[in-house]
Amino acid sequence: MELRQLEHFVAVAEERHFTRAAERLAVSQSGLSASVRALEHELRTPLFSRTTRTVRLTEAGAALLVEAERTLAGARAARDAVDAVRGLLRGTLTLGVEQCVAGVSTARLLAAFHREHPHMEIRLRQEGTSSLLEGVAGGRLDLAFAATVSPPEWRGELVPLAREPMVVLCAPGHRLAQEDVRVAWNELRGESFIDFHPDWGPRRAADEAFAAAGVRRTVALEVNDVHSLLELVHEGLGIAVVPHHFSRKPEARGLVAVELDGTHRPAYESVVVLPPARAMTPGAKALMTLVREAPLR
Repeated sequence: MELRQLEHFVAVAEERHFTRAAERLAVSQSGLSASVRALEHELRTPLFSRTTRTVRLTEAGAALLVEAERTLAGARAARDAVDAVRGLLRGTLTLGVEQCVAGVSTARLLAAFHREHPHMEIRLRQEGTSSLLEGVAGGRLDLAFAATVSPPEWRGELVPLAREPMVVLCAPGHRLAQEDVRVAWNELRGESFIDFHPDWGPRRAADEAFAAAGVRRTVALEVNDVHSLLELVHEGLGIAVVPHHFSRKPEARGLVAVELDGTHRPAYESVVVLPPARAMTPGAKALMTLVREAPLR
């Protein structure tokens, strides 16, 4: 079993398509197919279920994918460690990030990293918190910026970035849109809510807060980006419980942010999710050096 075969296998598993995987790897489709067949022959089991339209992992393929990603990550870390000893920082930094994480400017951070380490390839993946944790644990991601991660969920290191209150965001004509007035939790009963999909950090924080307050709610409109959420609130289609910094976005101009009253005041926390220290890549260590610099926070 060769690393090249594992790279081919992982590419097909992620793309779910041989042609796209071949284009991504800049190899011929026939060569890619032959590599996967050789791996299946060596393991004596099919790794993909193929039809004319779909390519899906078999049970054996799914089991191999976890170990293949870990093996490739280990190989990359080994090469990066040797380069670091030689005074070079090469290879790939793969970073995962939640949408609108507070406490760090991802764009400025990566720009600064690129200026200091121009030979490092940067890959950015935007995913929900659960996927980010799985990615760091499996070695698919070197580190991640996530939200509302509790210690029981993660056995590696969590570096705090920011903590801020959650607020109710509503259109100016809404009954709750009153300045300098806090809203009690029971006043939110019966409202129609706009929120993210369940894996996103702001949704997790809001769900936990409503559960702690003993208030049931209905999320009528689920979105996958903050701009859609703000637009729907603008149109009066519902209200949203979001991190306070959402209310300061240009797209939120004209909306009213109302604080929550009572003992259950939800907080939105942003953290850096790191693997155990011994598993950190040189690229991840270099990025964390920049994270700790105030101008980029």
